[in-house]
Amino acid sequence: MGAARHCRLLLLLLAAAWGPCFSGALRSPQRRWPVPYRRFDYRPKTDPYCQARYTFCPTGSAIPVMKEEDVIEVYRLQAPVWEFKYGDLLGHLKIMHDAVGFKSSLTGRNYTMEWYELFQLGNCTFPHLRPGMDAPFWCNQGAACFYEGIDDAHWKENGTLVLMTTISGTMFNEMAKWVKYDNETGIYYETWTVKASPDKQSILWFDSYECSKFILRTYQKLADLGAVFEKIQTNYTSIILFSGEPIYLGNETSIFGLLGNKTLAATIRDFYHPFKPHRTVGEFFVDLLKIIDRVVLNHQFYLFYNLEYWFLPMKYPYLKIIYEEVPLPIGSKTSFGV
Repeated sequence: MGAARHCRLLLLLLAAAWGPCFSGALRSPQRRWPVPYRRFDYRPKTDPYCQARYTFCPTGSAIPVMKEEDVIEVYRLQAPVWEFKYGDLLGHLKIMHDAVGFKSSLTGRNYTMEWYELFQLGNCTFPHLRPGMDAPFWCNQGAACFYEGIDDAHWKENGTLVLMTTISGTMFNEMAKWVKYDNETGIYYETWTVKASPDKQSILWFDSYECSKFILRTYQKLADLGAVFEKIQTNYTSIILFSGEPIYLGNETSIFGLLGNKTLAATIRDFYHPFKPHRTVGEFFVDLLKIIDRVVLNHQFYLFYNLEYWFLPMKYPYLKIIYEEVPLPIGSKTSFGV
């Protein structure tokens, strides 16, 4: 696992870029769109099979309780994904990671808070096909990470470190309570945004749940607590799949269980097989051709969302990475979350 698994996302990006223009035509019964992200009562323990090449939150610490009279600066932090390893490479594609920084005026200490994958992006996007197991095996938890310090060089060199607002210690402490709730109930990383077309007003079928969405929720919580943000432009990365109306297929038990649909189970496993980690360049290109055939030529994608499987009848342009503005929030009378 690790760097080799990052190639699986690259496979799909290449497949979409090389594919011709086709469109899908499958339909499903009327449903509520977008499908609401599912929250849970508690965070389950991770399976020992799931391993990370880079340890999750290695210097993490508890969120401190600030003095009520403290004045805390809040910073927007953004840098290319895997910047620590590849520099600005993914920055050229506008594939960015988001975080938020805090600095206490009373203590002079600063902190970073972010939300990301426990076992890297590849594991959150595609499953493992383990011998002796019928169902695909997912290592797709994400979580918040809070630690002391802000790595100025990391965020400034190829990204963004800019003051956004100031808040009181009381507001910070209320935000910390919300972070605990959000982190314990929003468990699973969702890579894909799924839309009907590239038009801004097109139907949103599924929304992603990743680092930028956590930062957006945090900004909204601060706004609801009374924070007033500077007038700055804030852009975020989305990886979008384009499809006709999704078709619900079922969950792990209904598809892969003893009374499940064996044909459908085999089809889903077969779909995910080309996204496995690759040992050679030859394997990579053979599987790339398979992905082009299924996703582009045959308009097929199987999405795992909320622990359930959906069929996406893919449409041109199939996949697109966008980096677009989401305005900073204004507080509402009803605070969401806690």
